Amino acid sequence: MDGSMNGERAAVVALLRARPEGMSWPEIAAEVLEAGSALDVWHRLVPATLLNAPGEPDNLEAAARDVDAWTTQGNTLVTILDEDYPARLRGIHQAPPFLFARGTLLADDSAVSVVGSRQASDRGLATAADVARGLVSRGVTVVAGLALGIDTAAHRAALDVHGRTVAIIGTGINLTYPAQNRDLHGEIARRGLLLSQFWPDAPPRKPNFLMRNATMSGYGLATVVVEAGEQSGARAQARMAVEHGRPVILTEMVLKRNEWAQALVNRPGVHVASSPRTLLETVDRLIEERAIVGDELRRFASA
Repeated sequence: MDGSMNGERAAVVALLRARPEGMSWPEIAAEVLEAGSALDVWHRLVPATLLNAPGEPDNLEAAARDVDAWTTQGNTLVTILDEDYPARLRGIHQAPPFLFARGTLLADDSAVSVVGSRQASDRGLATAADVARGLVSRGVTVVAGLALGIDTAAHRAALDVHGRTVAIIGTGINLTYPAQNRDLHGEIARRGLLLSQFWPDAPPRKPNFLMRNATMSGYGLATVVVEAGEQSGARAQARMAVEHGRPVILTEMVLKRNEWAQALVNRPGVHVASSPRTLLETVDRLIEERAIVGDELRRFASA
């Protein structure tokens, strides 16, 4: 990796630890993006007079040592300034300042999130698997959160047909959660991509999973909710996807069972599918519309 970018990565880590002027992580991410350099932000917001006392380790040097140690553990650290940071994710206001990765990063990954209940029905599990296989057949990456139930069914089905799947997790990347998915965790890291927006040894905490849902929405072209309850994380992700301007596809079983889904159904970009076939037809239309918009933007740029 380029030495100058290693310095920038260390500066991002140091800023997040120091939180100058009480800034939140999203505020630090926005400041770094606007400046185009975390080192510039560090030197502007952390005056030399406020740095370490004599004998204490230098904050930037300590951060750089940690970055090296994480790399030795097999993790790749990308910050919001890096070219291989997921481009679509960078566009949401909850964009994480950094991501830890194991596997193959693609800056412009054509991906769809498949989400739903941990305590899924047989019908829900079969639908998730059908949708995942259909996405793979279209060259689309399957994104899920490595939870039990719908997530596991989607990841497993994508791998079984030799497709690409991305797991965006709610813990540090060095941890396996839930324990039942230890083998799947490792297989996705080898054959797809494992992503975490938390420090590598961060334990599971309830707020982490809502943050993870925002990242899943931002990463993908759309969110598919297969089966969910009134208080599920899938519900939160569907709402966030609407806020992000990303399409949401709800199955009929989600619509019939949930008031939140019924409230969303008339919002722009929200679609209802009666079967895996009609759901994938909706995905086809969304991909076609994206291609048309992309062509128009390229023509405008070249005019």
